[in-house]
Amino acid sequence: MGITSALVLLAVIWFMVLFIVLPLRLETQGDRGEVVPGTHSSAPADFNFKRKAKIVTIVAVPIWLVIAGTILSGVISVRDLDWFHRMSTPQSVQTD
Repeated sequence: MGITSALVLLAVIWFMVLFIVLPLRLETQGDRGEVVPGTHSSAPADFNFKRKAKIVTIVAVPIWLVIAGTILSGVISVRDLDWFHRMSTPQSVQTD
């Protein structure tokens, strides 16, 4: 896995975790009863993205380490995920 692949994998995992973490412990303006004119009552009351980003990073990095380590160790390869046998077998493994 190259550096670009590793960074793309980290970005995908980070955003997946972000979408899971965003609604957790969300307090809306409607819950507080303090709806700002021109906004929906479901809008967040006090949104702290920096705190959410720290939580997401703390959760996403260990997940990324496990997945990247598994890919780099060779335990699971792309050929293991070829369920429809569309990839040719490597020349060194072919038997006649």
